Amino acid sequence: MENSICCYALAETLKKISLDEAADIPSVIVCGSGGAEEVLKKIGLLYENTPDIYKIAFSKVETRQDCLEGTLYIPRLNDISGKRFRVFFYINKSHIVFVDDDDFSRRLIERVIRRKTHEGDTRERFLFNYLAEFISRDLPVLVEFENTLYALEDEIIGGGTHDFQSRLAPIRKRATLLRSYYDELTDLARALEEDENDFFNKKHTKYFGIIYDRANRLMNRAANITELAKETADAYQSSIDTRQNNNMQFLTIVSTVFLPLTLITSWYGMNFQNMPELQNGYPYVIALSIAVIVVCIIIFKKKHLL
Repeated sequence: MENSICCYALAETLKKISLDEAADIPSVIVCGSGGAEEVLKKIGLLYENTPDIYKIAFSKVETRQDCLEGTLYIPRLNDISGKRFRVFFYINKSHIVFVDDDDFSRRLIERVIRRKTHEGDTRERFLFNYLAEFISRDLPVLVEFENTLYALEDEIIGGGTHDFQSRLAPIRKRATLLRSYYDELTDLARALEEDENDFFNKKHTKYFGIIYDRANRLMNRAANITELAKETADAYQSSIDTRQNNNMQFLTIVSTVFLPLTLITSWYGMNFQNMPELQNGYPYVIALSIAVIVVCIIIFKKKHLL
């Protein structure tokens, strides 16, 4: 939507209007980066450079003398570590402007219109619905991550660790990315709630506190998933260590049993001329070997190695 411009009037319900109408009434304007300069001049926000969408790398808001200026850097839930939605937004006393080349904001606003009863009666309520809408689908994704990690733990307990690292690493990476993203959202919501330059009605800034609480809960959930992933990796490593210890224990037992047998056979394999039992010692060597094996087994059982 690089050159298209969508305008909505803030009233009891959002309704589409023209850009000329938007200059005179409180409104929400969505445009691509190609139309951003025209829109910003129309509402009295003059900037020397057109906003560069592709330089957005995190979510934030900054307070300027004539407006609030911010960016949103939103992960796609179907590809969290991939390309993100990038949005500039500007807020002054009369207008909210979204600069968005992915058509994300327009689709989100129309979703708000379909789902909410009072989606645009105040600017604060509209911003609350806008921000709440794009984080409303995040919790099921985090729950799915948790369930996958619990399933991996069950597999570890059951001895099945096939493709463990290739299944764990993406979850840990995505949870870490989401935790950073929610941390940015909490800072953004807190800045909107503080409303340093009084762009909002103080009675309604509580809505941004709700966004802060929701983003904070999501951030804590993502942090818990990261910690759970670490614990799952530790459990996997413990199972590997236990398996290796069992293998080493088995090899130690075999070595301990065969060491005296090797000594006996090597001794009697020398074939000295005057060696005791040289002529008829075969049965005695067999009996001695069996006795050594029995003694070793008894010792290992007493030490709970068998």
